[in-house]
Amino acid sequence: MGQGIKLAISGKGGVGKTTLAAALIRSYAATHRRVYAVDADPDASLALALGLSEEETSRIVPVVELKEKIREVMGGEGSFFSLNPPVATMLEEFCFRAGNIFFLRLGELKKGGTSCYCRENAFLHAIITALLLEQDEVVVMDMPAGVEHLSRGTARGVDVLLIVTEPNRRSLHTAFLVDRLAADLAIKRVAVVGSKVRTLEEAEAINRAFPGKVIALLPFDEALWSGDGVPGPAFQEAVEKIKEALAEERVG
Repeated sequence: MGQGIKLAISGKGGVGKTTLAAALIRSYAATHRRVYAVDADPDASLALALGLSEEETSRIVPVVELKEKIREVMGGEGSFFSLNPPVATMLEEFCFRAGNIFFLRLGELKKGGTSCYCRENAFLHAIITALLLEQDEVVVMDMPAGVEHLSRGTARGVDVLLIVTEPNRRSLHTAFLVDRLAADLAIKRVAVVGSKVRTLEEAEAINRAFPGKVIALLPFDEALWSGDGVPGPAFQEAVEKIKEALAEERVG
């Protein structure tokens, strides 16, 4: 049996990364045995986007606390202590679970002037890299907005980086920077998803900016993008197109 897929989603703030991540997680959960949902963006809430309550969301353990819990069982010191025991078994014990979805989150939003997320990012990278997936398992990571997270190497170890972009100049510029920096991380595949596309001209603008890399275009939906609705048929169709493109790539 082949391996599953580790997927990270990046882009400028407000382009719909978390909305797409939640839609993909729901779709994969319907077809796969296990989905690891990783909220690596402290400014967003992937769990809430998936419909979990505030109380349930508060029970999702930040990765740095997860590290301490695992150390209690495994022992070891340092930032990269041994992950020899099966990582999936550890996550099944320590992560918050909703059906076949296993949640991890980077941590709470830190106040200005306080420490960075270096420890959290280091441990998250170690987990994702060490996690061996079966064919019917998948990791979906909602990354922080912008390009800074790429310099931390958090996305290193994933199979695919999806860059989400709107058809405006600022969003396309950020997407271009993410695409360029991703090459330094040796990510196996980088693909682009157009977001909030209203017209044929906007679709063409995204395709021109990233020739051969665009695998789907997400339509603009006022209710959905305002956070007050659920994905409509056109959006769901685009999400399934992403899944099919990624599956074909893995088979090929």
